[in-house]
Amino acid sequence: MSDALPVTVPLSFDEQGSGPLLVLIHGITENRHSFDPITAGLAEHARVLRVDLRGHGDSPAGDGYHPAQYAADVHAVVEQVAGPDAVPFVVGHSLGGIVATAYAAAYPVVGVVNVDQPLALGALQEQTLGFEPMLRSELFQQVIRGMFAQMRGVLDDDGFDRIEELRRPDQAVVLGSWALMLDLSPEDLAAQVDTIVTLPAGTPYLALHGADLGEDYTTWLRERIPSAQVEVWSAGHYPHLVEPERFVERVVGLLV
Repeated sequence: MSDALPVTVPLSFDEQGSGPLLVLIHGITENRHSFDPITAGLAEHARVLRVDLRGHGDSPAGDGYHPAQYAADVHAVVEQVAGPDAVPFVVGHSLGGIVATAYAAAYPVVGVVNVDQPLALGALQEQTLGFEPMLRSELFQQVIRGMFAQMRGVLDDDGFDRIEELRRPDQAVVLGSWALMLDLSPEDLAAQVDTIVTLPAGTPYLALHGADLGEDYTTWLRERIPSAQVEVWSAGHYPHLVEPERFVERVVGLLV
């Protein structure tokens, strides 16, 4: 991808509340309503801006799905609703965690919360390449839903069913979003990741995971984001939905 700023896609979004600007970025195949259980609580303390990423929800498809393209779209919405000088706090889940990180690498932020998205993509690349033939076949829908079913952790049936009902797996969007892993060598992927996670010194950054990724990952992350805090809530892929009140309290604590 060129170093030039990507051409943005106009995103669907909504707003609730008032106060410091808080942007919520959902995971792959989902949309902004994945955050419904925590939005009202956050909106008591912040101006909550929720977006549908390009190719998701009510937003149109794009010509590519690189993290920098996703981040540029989000930034365009931030400028649209809050002005060119707005500096948001950004929360992203899953794919949204990568987008939130890419946003902070490119634009000013108050801080970032990355919910259950490891940024060292080497291991995930190996797994994804193993599924690639099926992801590119007519089995795509079955495979992608099966992958997320395995990641639900302790999310209860009502919560998981709600996510599944709003999930809209689009083959082109998923393959585009995972193109870094599917198309690049491990060495080139690592170089791309280093660009994505190079944040300004001192940027507040919370990596909140639903399972322990080990000390090696924490060391890797802090080599790239020295200010990063790492927390583990034993909840699987949706810690913010398994413990919504705890999550709201944790985020609000970072805002003030």
